[in-house]
Amino acid sequence: MQSFRIDNYRNVPGQHCGSTAMRNLIRHYCGVELTEAAVFGLGSGLHFMLIESQMYDPGVLMFGRGASMEVDLADALGLDYTEQMEIDDEKAWLVVREEVLAGRPTMLSGDALYLDYRDFKVHFPSHRFVLVGFDDAARIALIADRIDEAAQPCAYDALAASRNPKDFISTYNLWGKFHGDRVARALPEAYSLAIRRAAERMIEDDGGAAAVPEGMPISATAGIGGLSRLAERLPGFLAGPTGEKLARYAAGCIESFGTGGGNFRLMYSAFLREACEQGYGRVQAADVEAMSESARLWTALAEQLRVFAGGETAGVSDAVVATVRAIRDTEARLFERLASVS
Repeated sequence: MQSFRIDNYRNVPGQHCGSTAMRNLIRHYCGVELTEAAVFGLGSGLHFMLIESQMYDPGVLMFGRGASMEVDLADALGLDYTEQMEIDDEKAWLVVREEVLAGRPTMLSGDALYLDYRDFKVHFPSHRFVLVGFDDAARIALIADRIDEAAQPCAYDALAASRNPKDFISTYNLWGKFHGDRVARALPEAYSLAIRRAAERMIEDDGGAAAVPEGMPISATAGIGGLSRLAERLPGFLAGPTGEKLARYAAGCIESFGTGGGNFRLMYSAFLREACEQGYGRVQAADVEAMSESARLWTALAEQLRVFAGGETAGVSDAVVATVRAIRDTEARLFERLASVS
């Protein structure tokens, strides 16, 4: 039995799990300081995905960021960083344990519900956190998460359940590794690449059906097309027997579950503002204003859904549809312009 802790890893808390973890890991491995907004934007993090499936509870999920943000960030900056899944739970633990023994803080992914140091009451898949130590005798892992500078103790069993849950969406023990410390791409080029990638994804609706394993009874739509489908389907979702529960969960996904507010749009507007000020990606002040307006509309949608979840249902269905359509139109105009100039 062994016990080991990486003492030189600096964990600065942040608004979103993935951008916080990657910001801290890039500082540790590459010696580069970036704002959290820059990390999120350079990872083309902003997206929208609507998932519908009777396999899960709730049966409707909305996500405001892209599934590949961390890998896309590495690609934009030219970092030698890779991620991989590991189906075998025992092997999955042993491989990341060896990384830590080698003094390497290691990115992990899992469902926040099962992490015993968190106060999560609902499923939230693809949460990102960093393994920085372990104690075999106590069966405790040490986790650097976005919520606190200090490493958090997490029971081995809780960590295993989070990394590969059997009853909800799993990322199958996904883990990430830095293979070097070089940043190969200059920031002006990285900004242009990342902005264009995010804009094209939103317009082209990629990553929806492709993200669903073949044969699974799941419907997924993404980007502007996903927002159109949400506007069409939302009245039916709310009118169903789990309407109030769905509304409460969706409001949390938009505003509370580590999005930085406005379904990640506040963070992305800060990224666009930085790009505009630096002269990167041909971003204009009007683009920043449009993204800020989208963030405001997403926050308004979350509040409308909370009102519905609280039992005040009169007139809410029409209001939420109008808000979603306003979001769709605002983002369609913005991303069509950014795709054409970046």
